[in-house]
Amino acid sequence: MTEQIRQTDVVVIGGGLGGCMAALAAAKQGLTVTLTEPTDWLGGQLTSQAVPPDEHRWIERTGATATFREFRERVRDYYRRNYPLTDEAMNNPILNPGNGWVSRLAHEPKIALAVLHEMMSPYLHTQRIQVLYHTVPVEVATEYDHIVSVTVSHTQAVGKVSEYTQLIGQYYLDATEEGDLLAQSGTEFVSGAESKSDTNEPHALEHADPLDMQSITHVAAVDYVEGEDFTIDKPAEYDYWREYMPSFSRFPILSWYASDANDTTKLKEFTLFPNDQGVTSLWDYRRIIDPAIWQQPLREQIQEVSLLNWAQNDYYAGAVTGVPIYERTQNLESARQLTFSLVYWLQTEAPRLDGGKGFPGIRLRGDILGTADGLAKAPYIRESRRIKALYTITEHDVSKELRGAEGIKRYEDSIGVGSYSLDLHPTVKSHRTFYIPNYPFEIPLGSLIPVRVKNLLPACKNIGMTQIAGGCYRLHPVEWNIGESAGYLVAYAIQQGITPREVYESTEHVSRYQEMLLEAGVVIHWPEDVEQEVLNPQ
Repeated sequence: MTEQIRQTDVVVIGGGLGGCMAALAAAKQGLTVTLTEPTDWLGGQLTSQAVPPDEHRWIERTGATATFREFRERVRDYYRRNYPLTDEAMNNPILNPGNGWVSRLAHEPKIALAVLHEMMSPYLHTQRIQVLYHTVPVEVATEYDHIVSVTVSHTQAVGKVSEYTQLIGQYYLDATEEGDLLAQSGTEFVSGAESKSDTNEPHALEHADPLDMQSITHVAAVDYVEGEDFTIDKPAEYDYWREYMPSFSRFPILSWYASDANDTTKLKEFTLFPNDQGVTSLWDYRRIIDPAIWQQPLREQIQEVSLLNWAQNDYYAGAVTGVPIYERTQNLESARQLTFSLVYWLQTEAPRLDGGKGFPGIRLRGDILGTADGLAKAPYIRESRRIKALYTITEHDVSKELRGAEGIKRYEDSIGVGSYSLDLHPTVKSHRTFYIPNYPFEIPLGSLIPVRVKNLLPACKNIGMTQIAGGCYRLHPVEWNIGESAGYLVAYAIQQGITPREVYESTEHVSRYQEMLLEAGVVIHWPEDVEQEVLNPQ
């Protein structure tokens, strides 16, 4: 095996939102960075996984880093500069390009990709950040409590023999979707569900199960052309999924019934398109292209485009993390088969409100996602391995019911903020699912510090937190914040000649590191007016 060696100040494994922002923050502080990405698109959730940003109701004015809010405005500006928008859309300061209701900024993955590249361009073009695409970690060398190198495999084309590169840095950031570096380096971690005796959380299992992880989803992009027939070949696993009955439902997974987010013990009826019968539409839920905001069509038969990331293609028939490779491969393919089966069901058998069945005009749109088959380049994996940290975030830190009149939990060592309900999608073994109301939350520095390893940091949804807390810390702006703060943390540690743990253990260093974050536009505490609003809702 021939092996190259590449040395930079920082090595970031994983090019999702956390990884990109960790690399950008470190580069802004003058460090050189190697950033790896398993696909050919940076951006993770927003791009290769095709998941529009899930955000809180204060996002237009606070509750995210300055760079995340800059990203959002750059997306809107991209549409204003490049699309023939109507006057109303052009002048709308909070333009939602797709008018999807899951997000205040539902937009095309390729636009997110373009904007991320633009934000990182000064450092990409000068090679302060060097990106290795189609690259995954395969081996980690350690000495005592330090990582000394990470060997990565790089494949440029299907069937081509992989090339290997040894990456050497002062610090290594794990921004992979599943916490791969944690496992490969022997860093202490937790996965799946903790027990009540471990965490004292009301919604925890009686007995821990490291494989009882949240479902994954392989997203598809579709449009609809009335009167046309784009029915795909019957998927190999369609008959299986057509009969598959979730344990928490009396309807098959391929139906218009799914758990109600307001009360996951109940089912709610959905349908495809907006209607006057009071049935919730899924079409405009994750709609990312809405030609209604354009002055003129950009091509004939231009249609709205929506993303299929629904309860109907949540895959909870098996885990993909921490299982043998054959089982992982099988489950990843079955998740794809479930999404193809959903498309086929929509085209052929889905009940319509007019009494008919099927919408054959549903068409897969791989061009939107940069793929040939219409599915995203990578699955959306909601849950990662999580470090055993000096501080572990639990349900008690976030739950509105548990915190009561105490309101938002404040941390003296906060390095960011976020807000989202504790949203647990059905898990693969117990099939637990819940949507627990939250208070806005902060991100404690202690949750980024491993209990033992000195030069590794988590940079996305792999911080020290429980599975339940991860239900709200996994969303776009929070992952972005975690990565950005981790990038600044390694920069601060290198500048001061100390370790991240030594930063955490010193009140003076925490304060000075927080000053660095504040100067960079990282919000570390929620404004008082937000706390008063959640404590005294009108």
